[in-house]
Amino acid sequence: MSFEQIAWLPLCAGLTGVGLLLSFLGMRRRGVLAGLRGVAWSLLPLAAYLTGALPTLWRIGTAIVGFVTGVALNPMVWAGVALAGLSAVLFVVTGAVRGRRLRTSGTGRGAEAPAGGAGAAGGGAVRGSSGTRPLPRPGAAPADPARPAAGSGTQPMARPGAKPAGKPAGKQAASSDDDFSEIEDILKRRGIG
Repeated sequence: MSFEQIAWLPLCAGLTGVGLLLSFLGMRRRGVLAGLRGVAWSLLPLAAYLTGALPTLWRIGTAIVGFVTGVALNPMVWAGVALAGLSAVLFVVTGAVRGRRLRTSGTGRGAEAPAGGAGAAGGGAVRGSSGTRPLPRPGAAPADPARPAAGSGTQPMARPGAKPAGKPAGKQAASSDDDFSEIEDILKRRGIG
């Protein structure tokens, strides 16, 4: 059936009329908002006829139907669809593997040394178990990361109920002090405290 063989005005007017009737019923059941949305959809067939968009929509529809029937019957097209599917699968798999590698290696946006920070002045950075720390300057004494620098003016915070620093109560006190010094070191590197 060709485009010219169809009586488009009665068809579009009929679709608009049925849509308006259903929109009125929908408005009474579901509210004004649903009714107005139905009216908007109902006016589209008549608007397409009056603006002359129907021949274009007819061509688009016939092109889609022709493509689908060509895909169903043509093995060359199925080969192209298979290659497109393989390409999509490869993109997804390589993206997932890359993301997993970035997460497991610990390299992320926050892990790089800043360009003009302490790492650049020291000549590079070393990746340790606790993140990125600057390399010591040549000729300088190695710094203990658990203790603050001599002139930094920052001292570790005392815990409530903790014993004085010079009197450890055994291995447990020493290990908890090490834990807190590691936490303090991490907070200092992040600029907190």
